[in-house]
Amino acid sequence: MNFKTFFLCFALLFITSCKTPISYHKIEGKQIAITDSLSVDQSIEAFIKPYREHINKNLDSVISYSIDTYSKSDGKLNTAIGNFMADVMYEQSNTLFKKRSGEDIDFVLLNHGGIRAIISKGNITTRTAFEVMPFENSIVVTKLKGEQVKELLDYLIEAKRAHPISKLKIVMDSNGNLNDATINGKQIDYSKSYYVLTNDYLMNGGDRMDFFKKRDTVYVLDYKIRNALIDYFSKTDTISPVIDDRFIQLN
Repeated sequence: MNFKTFFLCFALLFITSCKTPISYHKIEGKQIAITDSLSVDQSIEAFIKPYREHINKNLDSVISYSIDTYSKSDGKLNTAIGNFMADVMYEQSNTLFKKRSGEDIDFVLLNHGGIRAIISKGNITTRTAFEVMPFENSIVVTKLKGEQVKELLDYLIEAKRAHPISKLKIVMDSNGNLNDATINGKQIDYSKSYYVLTNDYLMNGGDRMDFFKKRDTVYVLDYKIRNALIDYFSKTDTISPVIDDRFIQLN
């Protein structure tokens, strides 16, 4: 067979195949009502139940006691629960940070919106820590130059919000301008750098805290804020945080 004959045969076969009738198949469906018959298989529920009970038992175990109810709305520029959170982060993290860096944390800044629940008067359980801090935020320490610390102060003064701070004291005058600011009781030296404890969300500029993005160094402590709370509650019989003068405005 020569090439011309082969081509004619191939063309004829192609044309013939294109005329092959197309068959259609009918697709049918029906609506199934959702009834009790579609409930979770009891064997699955029986398998899950002991794990659920074990988790709830751990979450509801009492680990401390609160002498009052504390809310992030109980103060204007600083709150008892916010002060407590910031102080706990410093206490639980400074030794760890010093072992790794040879330095001390200078001050703490967290965010007001990160506190997601109250601490109620009475028994504190592990569940309390999960309610106050349901996110997976971790503790980090950033090294900020003096100029970024100035930006940080400007941010807090402009916001006039009770963002949790520790080891940092801010005094505004009656007009809402900066009157005085100290770190660990000493005047801030804007020519030096400071180690600031915060969380990974703020470190990346969360809540418009862009000054953290200008950091020199970051130390990741591999320590979640929630776990720091649980560790502190577990070693502390009773908590009694207060509103104090760490961030105030003069009359």
